[in-house]
Amino acid sequence: MGFARTCSVALVGVEGVVVEVQADLEPGVAAFTLVGLPDKSLTESRDRVRAAVVNSGAEWPQKKLTVGLSPASVPKSGSGFDLAVAAAVLGASERIDPRVLADIVMIGELGLDGRVRPVRGILPAVLAAADAGYEQVVVPECAAAEASLVPGVSVLGVRSLRQLIAVLADEPVPEEESDEQGRPDPLLAGLRVPGTGAATGMHSMGAAQHDQGHDLADVVGQTSARTAVEVAAAGGHHLFLEGPPGAGKTMLAERLPAILPRLGRAESLEVTAVHSVAGLLPPGKPLIDVAPYCAPHHSATMQALVGGGPGIARPGAVSLAHRGVLFLDETPEFSSHALDALRQPLEAGHVVIARSAGVVRFPAKFLMVLAANPCPCGRFSQRDDLCECPPSAIRRYQARLSGPLLDRVDLRVEVDRVTRSELAAGAVRGETTATVADRVRAARERAATRLAGTPWRSNSEVPGRELRSRWYAAPGALDEAERSLERGVLTARGLDRVLRVAWTVADLVGHDRPDATDVALALQLRTGVPRGVPMAIGAAS
Repeated sequence: MGFARTCSVALVGVEGVVVEVQADLEPGVAAFTLVGLPDKSLTESRDRVRAAVVNSGAEWPQKKLTVGLSPASVPKSGSGFDLAVAAAVLGASERIDPRVLADIVMIGELGLDGRVRPVRGILPAVLAAADAGYEQVVVPECAAAEASLVPGVSVLGVRSLRQLIAVLADEPVPEEESDEQGRPDPLLAGLRVPGTGAATGMHSMGAAQHDQGHDLADVVGQTSARTAVEVAAAGGHHLFLEGPPGAGKTMLAERLPAILPRLGRAESLEVTAVHSVAGLLPPGKPLIDVAPYCAPHHSATMQALVGGGPGIARPGAVSLAHRGVLFLDETPEFSSHALDALRQPLEAGHVVIARSAGVVRFPAKFLMVLAANPCPCGRFSQRDDLCECPPSAIRRYQARLSGPLLDRVDLRVEVDRVTRSELAAGAVRGETTATVADRVRAARERAATRLAGTPWRSNSEVPGRELRSRWYAAPGALDEAERSLERGVLTARGLDRVLRVAWTVADLVGHDRPDATDVALALQLRTGVPRGVPMAIGAAS
């Protein structure tokens, strides 16, 4: 009787559970039994592993073979267990010393010819192995860079099962023939999900937008909207842009990620883990260090926005935009159920999805940008009478955005049409992305210094009670905001959000604490009612 065990990782959302893969050989009729709550793709590994072992030059044991995945109560899915199953079988047949396998975590799919293919979720799987105390991990060669992001773990990247057998048996490692130059590596196919390219809006572009020529200086006019975008980036405040078609709402949203600060190490690992599980990690770029940008189409379902799907839930747009920007263009055209489902992640910063296969928790701390036309035809305005929509249609259209959702939005700006004179003065460009990004970075540093030693990292996260009792505004600065609360213009939550925005404005202009001008600008950005203060941050300073 032969017995061997090694380890792999089962992913539940973006969290991993180390699974012990046990192989047992007994005399009897040759059979291969896989137990431990596997799904269909994992059950099929029996045929893949058998073919890979034989085609790698090893002998398949002609005995009764039982492979167990422990703990058996955890659902296991995907093809990432192939490599561990093959190694355990070879250990049980004494082709490899079983003692060598016991403390190694193996992740990878096997082709019928023995090649090791990458799977999604390498980074969160290696993170789970490191948290469990394992120090050696075997992954596909093309995913070794992603696995190496985890400190304290020794990573071995193999291209084939033959190489793994040679390494573990202390034999000369064979060289694998590389594919023809100029052709895409077929092994990279496992890293991406079909239908998730750039055209879907479900990808990480982030500050790479700036590299593609997207600069804030290209936006003509729109002083109020540019100020709102800068305040949103500096404090992490949600933003609502309302205006006619062609006014520049999408242009502003696309340029927002480029002025956000680059992600820290911990944030980069969080974002990379989500995109790795979703199959959206760009090949050749194992670490995402810029704010992601996700812009789903308005036909997206609630599952596409918050996550879900059959079986084990998959991350949705709110998780793909974690630590970045979620842009919902034509927001009233989204399903009302899908929009209202955003209310919980906006407050909690994560999504919990309960399914029959288990409960999954995805991170979802994002900056939301909503864009909408003022009416179905898009020409409704207080300044002219071009709109042909009846008042009832305008009310129905605007009512698609619920009050509780809009109450969670800190900044609401009307984006006006660009005038002929503004277009004629196009040679006078506004501030560039680099200039605004430097100011945003300085404001974030001021906020981080003030919030040091607290669980909050930006002004938008600070509870209102803390702002009222711990960090005070200048004397008399909140008088106008409190009068708006008494008149019913602001709710209690709205007053807290005005105070958060005022702190962000103060950080941008370099004030130690918000004064009456900073609060007035925050009120103007919150309510849209002019308060007689300049809208440009440079003028406010």
